[in-house]
Amino acid sequence: MIEIIDAAPDNVLAFKAVGEVEAADYDAVLKPALDRMLQSGEKVRCVYVLGPEFKGYSAGAAWEDAELGMAHVTKWHRCAVVTDADWLRHLVKGFGWLMVGHMKLFAVAELQQAMEWAAAD
Repeated sequence: MIEIIDAAPDNVLAFKAVGEVEAADYDAVLKPALDRMLQSGEKVRCVYVLGPEFKGYSAGAAWEDAELGMAHVTKWHRCAVVTDADWLRHLVKGFGWLMVGHMKLFAVAELQQAMEWAAAD
């Protein structure tokens, strides 16, 4: 499941993955929040936490993730990925260059720094 992190700065969408992320999580949580930010005219600033509670993606969720990233490719400004999992860090490093905006990795203990970085210009 994907949960919204309420303690994020006003101009940042912050989410936490818990357990296994399913395709329905994108429709229920991520897409509505992203649509609200895009309607405001803001570029997308995102913090995505994949901590120890995260177990993985279903096949449908992996597809939704790729589709969501490409659907508004020019609107992404900053995306902080917060994780200690080596396989996720390698994945972000391998595919992060596809993102038009800035992407940066943070450790779970650096969540506050990730929020500040995402909120900055």
